[in-house]
Amino acid sequence: MKKTMILLSMILCMALMITSDAMAADNRVDNSLYADLLSKYIKNGVVDYHGLKTEEKKLDAYLKILESADTKKMSGNERFAFYINAYNAWTIKLILGGYPGIKSIKDMGSFFSSPWKKKICRIDGKILTLDDIENNILRPKFKDNRVHFAINCASKSCPKLISKPYEADVLNKQLDASAKSFVNNPKKNYLKGNTLHVSSIFKWFAEDFNNDIIAFINKHAARNLRRQLSARSGGIKIKYLDYDWSLNGR
Repeated sequence: MKKTMILLSMILCMALMITSDAMAADNRVDNSLYADLLSKYIKNGVVDYHGLKTEEKKLDAYLKILESADTKKMSGNERFAFYINAYNAWTIKLILGGYPGIKSIKDMGSFFSSPWKKKICRIDGKILTLDDIENNILRPKFKDNRVHFAINCASKSCPKLISKPYEADVLNKQLDASAKSFVNNPKKNYLKGNTLHVSSIFKWFAEDFNNDIIAFINKHAARNLRRQLSARSGGIKIKYLDYDWSLNGR
């Protein structure tokens, strides 16, 4: 009898695990449409907006998938990846709304309102702005400063938009790769003498980096840059680079 009860308990536990996995799978967002667009039209961070414009209906279909998703039923990493993808996909949609007649994402705003304040992102039955996603959700709820190198503002000085969606099961690796790619890009950050020239992102969001930019860069720097920083420890000055807001297109 005891053995039978143990066996039944084991079967019940396995059934619950299978049910839980099935429910989790049901709550996962299908990123295949978005993945197809990114693989076709994003090459080394350069965005082919002309090509994307020809398949805007496919992007619209993906945004509908995001709109119908229930983020409350997602795991932490699924939700994190969801909002990164939502930010990037809605940014593309925003640009396509004015393309080819614009040269910068700022052209999609006005004297009274920035493009990041436009209510365009349909999520969880609400209409959010890009600013809402970044500053009311991604930054405060996930508290991971690597997110600054995953979301893309459609500009040349932005971190590169990668050619695949962010996915929950590999999210940590993707965030690390995006941070390292940005930190080690000499067009975005470089050391000259005792001055470390860095992206203005580090100035705008200094609190996310604990006001210690050098520590973050050192953590993600390639060996050569890390060695240079170490040789100048204690005597490094920070200078912020001008931000190029022109489109990250061809």
